[in-house]
Amino acid sequence: MKPNVKPGDVVEYRFTVQPDDVARFKGEVVHPVCSTFTLAREIEWTTRQFVLRLRDDDEEGVGTFLSIDHKGPAFVGEVVCIEARVESLIGNELICAYTATAGNRLVATGKTGQKVLKREKLKKLFGNTAFT
Repeated sequence: MKPNVKPGDVVEYRFTVQPDDVARFKGEVVHPVCSTFTLAREIEWTTRQFVLRLRDDDEEGVGTFLSIDHKGPAFVGEVVCIEARVESLIGNELICAYTATAGNRLVATGKTGQKVLKREKLKKLFGNTAFT
């Protein structure tokens, strides 16, 4: 693991809410706003940027937790900005806090956890078909 991420480091990622990003189950739109699933995917991508800086070629990141505290909606066409901050990096465990906003409106806050592990260890955990 490379020693190039430290507590306090910040990364920012933006995405525009698309019609397919709304809360929908089995084809039925529940709410015409950004779904929790979409928000989770984009939060994971944002905090993964730190893992991409940290990992060596023989390593990969694995999510250990994700919390999302909804504060307000993000509507189709709005740009959501996710700002993630490294809260701690102890050994191979990375904890990040984030905020998601749409304009001046707070959409969500929360945390993510990830561990950086050797690909060989992950192959043993997930089976030999992983990382081929």
